[in-house]
Amino acid sequence: MRTDSPSRTTLDKATEENFPVAPFFLPRAWRDDLMAVYGYARLVDDIGDGDLAPGGADARHLGVAPADADDRLVMLDAFEADLRRVFDSTPHHPLLKALQPTVRRRSLTPGPFLGLIAANRQDQQVRRYETYEDLVAYCELSANPVGRLVLAITGTESPERVRRSDAVCTALQIVEHLQDVTEDLGRDRVYLPAEDMKRFHVTEADLAAPRGGASVRALVAFEAERAAQLLNEGTSLVGSVHGRLRLLLAGFVAGGRAALDAVAAAGHDVLPGPPKPTKSSLLREVGAVLRRARREG
Repeated sequence: MRTDSPSRTTLDKATEENFPVAPFFLPRAWRDDLMAVYGYARLVDDIGDGDLAPGGADARHLGVAPADADDRLVMLDAFEADLRRVFDSTPHHPLLKALQPTVRRRSLTPGPFLGLIAANRQDQQVRRYETYEDLVAYCELSANPVGRLVLAITGTESPERVRRSDAVCTALQIVEHLQDVTEDLGRDRVYLPAEDMKRFHVTEADLAAPRGGASVRALVAFEAERAAQLLNEGTSLVGSVHGRLRLLLAGFVAGGRAALDAVAAAGHDVLPGPPKPTKSSLLREVGAVLRRARREG
């Protein structure tokens, strides 16, 4: 099937993630639904980052005038309006049209989707986070909805699984922030808590350096350990499900672990560019997560 080019560009970004989005071993229906949700999440992030494909096709689909296409808040408002059409009429954007069958088939609710939009609105207004708790609250909007949608699509929701999933998703978001310190600073965003920067005597000028000094590396190591502890909570989530879903969730946790290994291998110096895990390290971590899940199960 021929796909609208802006949608194709958005979906192609799945290959850049630390973890497999919709791997081949899943049932086709799950893969289709997970990619529909990924396309939504990726597009709303691209709107919030001003990282849309050139040509203005997304703005046209959303009914935004060319003069307003660079206004991220206007675009997010138009995107939210089109999202609401997913639930009560017919959306206009191709990725939202692709999402509608998933929403209907899985009886998904607007809440998680609206959370992702709220996170991107917050990105336009909040560029620094004073405390770790403030950052975790942001992750509640920016990351945790995705895990909840995965559980809903696979029909495995429970209060305990949602809690464990939230821990994993928050960890993955923190890991991504650590990998992207330089890129985020270029967007005038800092996701390292200000209180931790003060504790480690790190300034924003230090983050703008070509390489991280000892204080920056110590700060990154501290935040990486927090992410690792959250990922540890996710192992019981992996052990609570079976079959191919267990392998999928192990991939999510392992992706975070492998990324943290890459950060550690770089000496926790993330400033030259994002340390990325190799496929072999990801596979090793998948095996380790599955073995631990079996022991704890």
